[in-house]
Amino acid sequence: MIVRTTAEITGTERDVAGAGWRSKRIVLGGDGVGFSFHETTIEAGTVHEFHYRHHVEAVWLIEGEGTLVDLDNQVRYGLGPGSMYLLDGHEHHRLEVTSRMRMICVFNPPVTGQEVHDENGVYPLIAVSES
Repeated sequence: MIVRTTAEITGTERDVAGAGWRSKRIVLGGDGVGFSFHETTIEAGTVHEFHYRHHVEAVWLIEGEGTLVDLDNQVRYGLGPGSMYLLDGHEHHRLEVTSRMRMICVFNPPVTGQEVHDENGVYPLIAVSES
């Protein structure tokens, strides 16, 4: 059983920040559960491009507003509190943040370090069951 609070992660190697964003790595690959689980904040007025080659990522927006842009086909999605998006095709995407966003992010395969993704991992959580 893993029990953690974001307060105990603050200021440790699991508390990662970059230009306009901060992510608390609550669960990482080394925890051995097959996914990583993060609380991430992204500052208002910032724009961020992402492309994870071999990941499924689910994001649940708790606070804030902005736009998600699928850069492969230029489709735009408005985001607000309660929005969820799932990147299951390794989509190259951009977040345009209108008001400070706070979100929960789940990666499979997991992030293994501060900004290290297991690009050669497997997807145990999306295996097709035979029933």
